[in-house]
Amino acid sequence: MRTPESLHLARELTVGQLSARSGVAITALRFYEAKGLIASQRNAGNQRRYPRDVLRRVALIKTAQRLGIPLATIQAALDTLPQDRAPTVEDWNRLSACWKADLDERINRLTALRDQLDGCIGCGCLSMEACPLRNSGDSLGESGTGPRLLDQD
Repeated sequence: MRTPESLHLARELTVGQLSARSGVAITALRFYEAKGLIASQRNAGNQRRYPRDVLRRVALIKTAQRLGIPLATIQAALDTLPQDRAPTVEDWNRLSACWKADLDERINRLTALRDQLDGCIGCGCLSMEACPLRNSGDSLGESGTGPRLLDQD
């Protein structure tokens, strides 16, 4: 027969179980924990134990990362959620709505960049008069000849 304590322990995951269930490497989970994105508790043997709702937090983190959302932005969003439950559909809708404008802006910038790529020969000189990517209007030519941006490194 299972005791209330054993039922509680069954609801908690080891770092290995969390890794296997989420598909995220143990090192990444420890990194997330160090950054405050997820939290664990220590058992009597000083081993990490994660509540099952951390699975949804990890899924949210991975989804946001795939969208290109920086970890600091993800952390700020997670900080708005209660710690005692898994993120809900409503939580995700609220968080993703905040990220849509940023994603739309990045999509527009990348589309414009893609459309201008064929004008760049990729030589690295960075001082071509017609380079729309790094030297629009040859503005760097005013400061001298040669690869002006490379000289700054």
